[in-house]
Amino acid sequence: MTSSSTGSSLDELSAIDAELDDEERLVRESVRRFVRERYLPRAAELYAREEFPRDLVPELAELGVLGASITGYGCAGMSPVAYGLMLEELEYGDSGLRSFTSVQGSLAMFALYAFGSEEQKQQYLPAMARGQIIGCFGLTEPDSGSDPGSLKTRARRDGGDFVLSGTKMWITNAPIADLAVVWAKTDDGGAESIRGFVVERGTPGFETSRIHGKMSLRASETGVLHFDGCRVPARAALEHKPGLGAALQCLAAARFGISWGAVGAAKACFDCVLAYTKERLQFGVPLAKKQLVQAELAGMASAIVRAELLSLHYGRRKQRVKKLSPAQVSLCKRNNVEMALETARAARNLLGANGILLDYPVIRHLMNLESVYTYEGTHEIHTLVLGKALTGEDAF
Repeated sequence: MTSSSTGSSLDELSAIDAELDDEERLVRESVRRFVRERYLPRAAELYAREEFPRDLVPELAELGVLGASITGYGCAGMSPVAYGLMLEELEYGDSGLRSFTSVQGSLAMFALYAFGSEEQKQQYLPAMARGQIIGCFGLTEPDSGSDPGSLKTRARRDGGDFVLSGTKMWITNAPIADLAVVWAKTDDGGAESIRGFVVERGTPGFETSRIHGKMSLRASETGVLHFDGCRVPARAALEHKPGLGAALQCLAAARFGISWGAVGAAKACFDCVLAYTKERLQFGVPLAKKQLVQAELAGMASAIVRAELLSLHYGRRKQRVKKLSPAQVSLCKRNNVEMALETARAARNLLGANGILLDYPVIRHLMNLESVYTYEGTHEIHTLVLGKALTGEDAF
């Protein structure tokens, strides 16, 4: 069973429609229709089979969701709020569907848009917006997650080239990616620093492998990037100040989107359990008639509405001032993902034993959100970002 609800009960409570312009409503409705008609009927099967629906990529491209926040180069140039609503609807379907879009747009394409040469932008961005080139973002390593500055991948200068050696792990889209934006340490110019590089599939010394056996984000292609003496020309390097700043800007763009996406997962769980409690009879009456059940539903709805309005607030601010502070992004991601995970757990409980069946979307979202809680900055890392902003003391 998957819910066919449009989430109108929550939308009515939040009164969010009154805060959206025509373009934002159109984006939301177009993506909502796609998810319900094209993805949800296959969602449980895709999760069970550990399969991403590559056949839907052309349709996603036609909707304008690939690199949607980028202006020019064949991209849609959506406002921050329209972009967020798009991701909310995609994650209503599955976190893996939203992850594919986030990595393609907010990480790989944004890195090229913000820090690539004009030649790189012209070469890659239009094709990526059309879904003809799939990208991934290689920062995390087997021994370097929350501390990206400790990465071990190296880019050694050799004449007019760089030679990359190292391993990147837990990389979304890696098994299907046509190019990777890779971050490596280099001593080019005499001082060790971190730089980004664009590496195309087929480059000698560059291989990818798939991670099997995941119990979370099963409908997302996750893998490993292997670099063994991989030679790329100097023009493959991104144009940014040496250091982690460029990579962290990309992550901030993705984290903003995740705050919206998590709301979509929570809404999917809520819609499912609301319909279920109205239909399920116990002690001769619907579960929804019981006070404890109503209390759970009221708490879930309140938390979802608060989270969505928080994302809306920061989306409007981003539209005005162009950039959110790291602490604001951390607050939004931390709050909304925690809310979504708690909502999924409460929904699973209300479904009883049925809550562990893929016939209902809740267990799928619950398992997915365990990963969303960790990736793009763990819950604890975002807690420390907020702690530093509040106290001025660095606890890392």
